[in-house]
Amino acid sequence: MIDITHKINTLRVAVAQAIVKVSKEETIEAIEQDKVPKGNVFAMSKAAGLLGIKKTPDLLPDCHPLPIEYAGIEFEIDGLEIRVKCTIKTIYKTGVEVEAMHGASVVALNMYDMLKPIDKGIEIERIKLIEKKGGKSDYSDRFFKDLQAAVIVCSDTISMGQKEDRAGKAIIKKLESCQVGIHDYCIIPDEKKNIQQKVNDYVKEGIDLIIFTGGTGLSGRDVTPESLEDMIERKIPGIEEAIRAYGQQRTPYSMLSRSVVGTIQNSLVMAIPGSTNGAKESMDAVFPAVLHVFGILKGSRHD
Repeated sequence: MIDITHKINTLRVAVAQAIVKVSKEETIEAIEQDKVPKGNVFAMSKAAGLLGIKKTPDLLPDCHPLPIEYAGIEFEIDGLEIRVKCTIKTIYKTGVEVEAMHGASVVALNMYDMLKPIDKGIEIERIKLIEKKGGKSDYSDRFFKDLQAAVIVCSDTISMGQKEDRAGKAIIKKLESCQVGIHDYCIIPDEKKNIQQKVNDYVKEGIDLIIFTGGTGLSGRDVTPESLEDMIERKIPGIEEAIRAYGQQRTPYSMLSRSVVGTIQNSLVMAIPGSTNGAKESMDAVFPAVLHVFGILKGSRHD
């Protein structure tokens, strides 16, 4: 199975269909009048479909087990065709398209099994996904394009060449995957004057996203959060909370995080941990969803 541990839970919805086509009107009448020898076709097929949905990861080896929080199965008769619609909902890290298609397929197969004694000409057609919502692709069109970012690594040891920067590079990799341009990348000592000067310069240049990594520890030498809090015009605590909650699910030390996020004019300023894992997880926690903020800052909300 692919690794989904870096993803966040979102509401996922998938709708799939299958068509069961009978060969004669008498079959439809037997279904509607509940005269099929094996029992009520719709009730039994719905039950079979629900079992199929729950058993999907047991049968498909690369399918993740996940919580099914809603499963709905509907039937619609149109002439000699019976349309099966299967709707699945979950709040999880991955989608439920396969579960929806599997559910529709099992419903159709159970109908075939129940109807074949009275109709030898039954066919199953057009099993397909007809709708999905909730994944990353569902939100991508809501984000502003052509955004520019500056990534600043705040570290005395790295700036003196005693260590190699990995956190800043991890941030850049995530930004590039979100199609955010890199205006600047630099390494500076963790000093208030340097930090505030960088912010002023980037805000004047109109840089959309200014990300600091490092200097968020608890020692007296770590001053990045305090340096930015003096300048931020409006804090966005929800982003800070999302970063901390995401990290807390992966390591108990995230409760010590001092991430700071807010706006200065039309720029979003972030301070996130300087460890490689801390920086990567902070970015995974809120990107690309955080880019929706620019629709608000630029006065063009994408709802």
